[in-house]
Amino acid sequence: MPPLTQEQPLYRTMTQTEQPAQRPPRSGKGTSSKCEQILQSAGQLFLQQGYERTSMSQIARMAGVSKGSLYNHFENKADLFTAFFEERSRTRLNTLRSVSQAPQPDLRTALQQAAATIIRLMIDPEAIGLYRIVVAEANEFPNLADTLWHYGVSRTLTGLADWFAEKHAAGQLIIKDTELAAEQFLTMSQTRIIHRTRLSLPVDTSPASINDVADMVADSFLRMYAP
Repeated sequence: MPPLTQEQPLYRTMTQTEQPAQRPPRSGKGTSSKCEQILQSAGQLFLQQGYERTSMSQIARMAGVSKGSLYNHFENKADLFTAFFEERSRTRLNTLRSVSQAPQPDLRTALQQAAATIIRLMIDPEAIGLYRIVVAEANEFPNLADTLWHYGVSRTLTGLADWFAEKHAAGQLIIKDTELAAEQFLTMSQTRIIHRTRLSLPVDTSPASINDVADMVADSFLRMYAP
């Protein structure tokens, strides 16, 4: 899968006060240990308390930094939540991209492994926690939905669409609308396990169960788009 750099437009625009400030890179040489410490503390509090009940003062105390230092790194709470979500999403997207780039014996196996990876990533406790925060508080804080879409869903769809476009060009798939195909693949991958996990309903999340759903996704997708 090509690098996930192209991004879909947001379906909702952030207000001026919620717009995240421009930030330096938070990975590699551009990342400060203090910034990482703040992100870790903020993530822990967001997941424990939710977005609304978490304050910048609490984050500063847990991170062991002054509020002045905190605001030197992040303009406001929305900016900090976006930074944390972006950091986590980057790791998950890199995992999915590595699966699609790995040599596979056939396309069906590649699709099956991509679907299984999506399922595992989306039922990770941290991913479930962040999803619940957005659903619970998006009406009050619409920037949360923008963050989920922009850094999570949109980039995943773009990466899948680019991958499917490559397979179409190679004659392995026949797809007129790769963006729609990406949405179909992602939606099918959420069958049974992901929806129930998000609702804390009983569901089998064993590797065998994940592989069964991933098999269904791969077979269904090929029935739609194989030559």
